[in-house]
Amino acid sequence: MDVSDDQAARGAAQTEDEWRSRLSPAQYRVLREHGTERPGTSPLNQEKRAGTFVCAGCGQPLFDSGTKYESGSGWPSFFAPIEGAVETKTDRSHFMTRTEVHCARCQGHLGHVFDDGPAPTGLRYCMNGVSLGFEPQD
Repeated sequence: MDVSDDQAARGAAQTEDEWRSRLSPAQYRVLREHGTERPGTSPLNQEKRAGTFVCAGCGQPLFDSGTKYESGSGWPSFFAPIEGAVETKTDRSHFMTRTEVHCARCQGHLGHVFDDGPAPTGLRYCMNGVSLGFEPQD
């Protein structure tokens, strides 16, 4: 998804109608309504090229491809975000406590982070592929 500099700068200032017009129904459900895509459905699970994973809502760079790994979860997984790119908060939905990850710029819901990842961080940022875009390294 191409995001203009103006749209990216406005990020969280979008109205819900603007978000609905810019995002696919699946992207809107995940990014704006905290939904989850079915595991194994994202083409980004197989993305192996060098590049940057960005927010599908606002284009914010989120994860460098060098931090991506195969977790076996069915969702794109990373052991660390780009510094300052994401924020977290406690999610107590579905009768459990998890740590939700969202874009620091537009506040779009990306997924959750768990403490069962590989070194060097021990973290697994388990992201919904539909909430991400990919920009290959040139």
